Amino acid sequence: MSAFLFTPQAAAATLAKIRAAAPLVHNITNLVVANSTANALLAAGASPAMVGAEEEVAEFAALADALVVNIGTITAPQARAIALATRAAQQAGTPWILDPVAVGVLDFRSRVAVASLADAPRAIRGNASEILALAHLHARMAGTPPTGRGVDSQAAAAEALAAARGLARASGACVAVSGATDFITDGTRVARVENGHEMMTRVTGLGCSATAIAGACLAVEPDAMAACAHAMVLIGLAGEMAAHAAAGPGSLQAGILDALYRLDGGTVTARARIGIVAD
Repeated sequence: MSAFLFTPQAAAATLAKIRAAAPLVHNITNLVVANSTANALLAAGASPAMVGAEEEVAEFAALADALVVNIGTITAPQARAIALATRAAQQAGTPWILDPVAVGVLDFRSRVAVASLADAPRAIRGNASEILALAHLHARMAGTPPTGRGVDSQAAAAEALAAARGLARASGACVAVSGATDFITDGTRVARVENGHEMMTRVTGLGCSATAIAGACLAVEPDAMAACAHAMVLIGLAGEMAAHAAAGPGSLQAGILDALYRLDGGTVTARARIGIVAD
């Protein structure tokens, strides 16, 4: 695969494709972030749909351009809906991405996340602790999986890179590990994205927004690893832009939506910090 896919110009091209196509992104997500996720997608140029009923998800997942699955506030009915949606997405060829929120901390969500991998996600995005735990559980390793503290990671992204590569090879999905530096791998190649701002850790749901934007990128960019890398550039740049004017986390959250809306090709090309680190 061409290294050009992991350049600022390629990330700018993906943003342009989203704006031109307005891909329909089906979200089965958690109640904390549903509104902010939908608004982030709209600001980036995609068309969000928050369809979660068991009676509708399979039909809609087959119609959508991408599916985003987030298990942050998982319930038994939502788990059944996720299983129906991911199976329908796999059968229809709809790219889908898993956000394994707090996997390894609690058994039920961990079982839901591991089971969903049988339906061939195109991508997985989580923090380092989530990726370490999911890789451990998917490989059926002995012992207790490494965990974070709720949704907070106890490890740096680089510490999860080996686990991410193994999970990518075993699942067939691109794996994106979020952190101060983001690492994205398909099991062989590794890309790095260094956009973002430390204040973003003080706003809930920005990782979930990154996953949703990755869904939009997957809808227009066939290389899943490149799509995820571009998504991390877009949300990271929006955070940088918003932080310059923010008085704190509250204004940062609103500012990120404005920044996503204002992002253009010139800004992405000039400011994206993205590249391949191993191939």
